[in-house]
Amino acid sequence: MTDTPPDRLSTDPRSPFHDAALLERGVGVRFKGVEKTNVEEYCVSEGWVRLAAGNARDRFGNPMTVKLKGPVEPYFRKPEGEPEPSTAE
Repeated sequence: MTDTPPDRLSTDPRSPFHDAALLERGVGVRFKGVEKTNVEEYCVSEGWVRLAAGNARDRFGNPMTVKLKGPVEPYFRKPEGEPEPSTAE
């Protein structure tokens, strides 16, 4: 793996742009300079994100999404190989 997130990534396992290893590593997205936590899919080269629209679901049980255009900045939340912080007290 590299230190640069892919150009396009999706959380939907049926998508050809889904990568479970990258999602497990933790990818964050800044859209228009604001951190977004409800991103379902993004594309840096085309400049858009697909965000979950609340708790609404379509008839197949998938989250309803809204596609917004603007500058997209993906990043890794933790460096590769760094262990998860333990919550043991």
